Amino acid sequence: MRKQEEVKTYACSFHGKGGTLFGIQIVNMFLIIVTLGVYYFWGKVRVRNYLWAQADLGGDRFSYHGTPKEAFWGWLKAVMVFGIPFILLQNAPAMLGANVLIISLGAFLSLILIILFIPVAVVGMRRYRFSRTSLRGVRFSFRGRWRKFARIFYSSMLYKVLTLSLYSPYYEARKAAFFFENTYYGNGRFGFDGKGKDLLGKYIIGMLLAIPTLMLSLIWYSTEKTRYLWNHTTFQGARFRSDITFGGVLRLVLTSFLLLVCTLGFGAPWVKVRVLRYYLGKLSLVGYLDFAGIAQDAQEVTATAEEIGDFLDMDFDLG
Repeated sequence: MRKQEEVKTYACSFHGKGGTLFGIQIVNMFLIIVTLGVYYFWGKVRVRNYLWAQADLGGDRFSYHGTPKEAFWGWLKAVMVFGIPFILLQNAPAMLGANVLIISLGAFLSLILIILFIPVAVVGMRRYRFSRTSLRGVRFSFRGRWRKFARIFYSSMLYKVLTLSLYSPYYEARKAAFFFENTYYGNGRFGFDGKGKDLLGKYIIGMLLAIPTLMLSLIWYSTEKTRYLWNHTTFQGARFRSDITFGGVLRLVLTSFLLLVCTLGFGAPWVKVRVLRYYLGKLSLVGYLDFAGIAQDAQEVTATAEEIGDFLDMDFDLG
């Protein structure tokens, strides 16, 4: 049995600065224009290199290992697999002078295509980003399969319709279990022991009070859900602890909104940094971690699904 003194708290933190991120994005924007868009992939990797390097766990910084070449080839494959079929379904009927029925059918099929690709994109993005993330020289990996997530995703869509959205907390728990239980750091596996029923009461309260509280109850529920999901996540016997509060999140939301409005959107880099600093600053891992016993177990993954996720405008910020 581990000694009490071996139990440690590994605090997370984020050290990035909005001004630095703004400078990177301004240079990226200029070079993207000058190179007619070619620099986009280099700029994307440059931003991630900065953000990953500013996050740490217990004083050790994360690293990002993705390359512009991977991003470019992933984008090219995504265009062939998803982009071209989507554009053809959306625009070909109208360009060929088809009637309204055929045009509507094309639009409907393009929507079906998006829905079909969501599980592929979500799982693929997570597989790629984790495979390109390291801590103390050891890579992360995600080993979940899109087919399994597709079953969770599509069945939950149906259940949410049949239960008038009351199934949502159960979906969140199933999704978290799928994501965390298939995430590895080296050969060490994450775990999740949360239950959807634990969130149901708070979800109902949040929904019922949404209109009377001008949607503030939704922010409250989102905070409760995020804290619950992290507090039921483990790694090698150690447990995560999130200390976010409704008051803290509400202040973050309101001040971030004001910052965006007052700067006409130019304050977005500062907002991103503030959000990461708050959420990571309230997150820690409590327990005993034997880093010496964690072996490298990297997985080979391509960037194709990552770029499909970009087409669908999906993101999950640092994993």
